Amino acid sequence: CLVGSEMCIRDRARISIRNIRKDGMDQVKKYKSDGMSEDDQKFWEGEVQEMTDDYVKRIDSLLHTKQDEIMQV
Repeated sequence: CLVGSEMCIRDRARISIRNIRKDGMDQVKKYKSDGMSEDDQKFWEGEVQEMTDDYVKRIDSLLHTKQDEIMQV
């Protein structure tokens, strides 16, 4: 089923985004241990999370659009 394969692609994309998020959070923690202020740490963690949420929403939107296209066929 084409819709099922689209879901599989979405899941892989989400996993990739979560891995990138983890890398970003690890970088922020590294900078914190190198002397970054706690306020800066919170700011950058928020930025990383915001970007993560944005890209997950984009993936979900693209999947929804693709599912609609498939169902019309």
